[in-house]
Amino acid sequence: MQKLKLIALVFLLLVMNNSLLRGAYLLIPMDHESQKEHLKAYGIAFWVLDQNVEVYWLLNYRGGSFAMPSASLIEKECKVRNVSYEIITDSEFARIREEIAHPEVNMEAMKLEKAPKIAVYSPDIDQHGNKIQAWDDAVTLVLTYAEIPYDVIYDKEIMDGQLAMYDWLHLHHEDFTGQFGKFHAQYSSQPWYRAYKKRLENLAVSLGYQKVSELKLDVVKKIREFVGAGGFLFAMCSATDTYDIALAADGVDICHEVFDGDPMDPNAQSKLDFSKTLAFENFTISRNMAEYEHSNIDHNPRNVKPEVDYFTLFEFSAKWDAIPTMLTQNHT
Repeated sequence: MQKLKLIALVFLLLVMNNSLLRGAYLLIPMDHESQKEHLKAYGIAFWVLDQNVEVYWLLNYRGGSFAMPSASLIEKECKVRNVSYEIITDSEFARIREEIAHPEVNMEAMKLEKAPKIAVYSPDIDQHGNKIQAWDDAVTLVLTYAEIPYDVIYDKEIMDGQLAMYDWLHLHHEDFTGQFGKFHAQYSSQPWYRAYKKRLENLAVSLGYQKVSELKLDVVKKIREFVGAGGFLFAMCSATDTYDIALAADGVDICHEVFDGDPMDPNAQSKLDFSKTLAFENFTISRNMAEYEHSNIDHNPRNVKPEVDYFTLFEFSAKWDAIPTMLTQNHT
């Protein structure tokens, strides 16, 4: 019996020793030298959160690294996804936290506790009638590659109140003004454009609206409520400016008759209410139905040689401005 107890004690000591050698935390570095799968690394952080395990986002530390309790399952997942990681001890992690906490260092350790539920605003098929694939949108391409799950929703789901189920909404190729992307001048004779316009008109009617612009206005109002309740919104491409244009034009007809069957308000510009917008103000809408542009919000393209085309990331204060700091982590 004593021999069995001794064997059991030795075994326990070996296990504990092995655990100490392996360390208590798993660090996923995000600097260029140490990490070759940055997008997959974000996916690992999401996956760990989805397992109800907390994750520390070490802002500005080695490119915005992630740290989490060490576990064999997490290590296995990192290996499967080819994500680089390091095993560090409790004391090493404590030293990192101490370094980050120094008031003169622009770093911060943000504790993440919940995996956000993500929705992508998109129809099932594109303008040409083709089924939309993940690679048709830059963000869905990234989410798919990173193995971060998301749901696709559109006008019906939003009007049904389903936005409340999500924490994050992504908008991309959408014209919220009801002008169908302003493709009329170039493509009005094309069967795909006519079918695209008809699909949206049928959708509006099915939801109780006479015009697509009226449906889209209520959609953007629902999204504004979502943001006001704490939801996160990321918009790109045409969704960025047409969203605020639609809000500013609430109650004003800014659509040429080729889009909605009746003339636009000749005084539409002066009737815009910029107090209703989220980001932009004092813009001028395009009244030319043949112009592939909605307003002067969008910048003019410029031709620049690659060797002289560069930009810098503004260095926000990690300790005071955590959100913009998260959005500008530099992995290069």
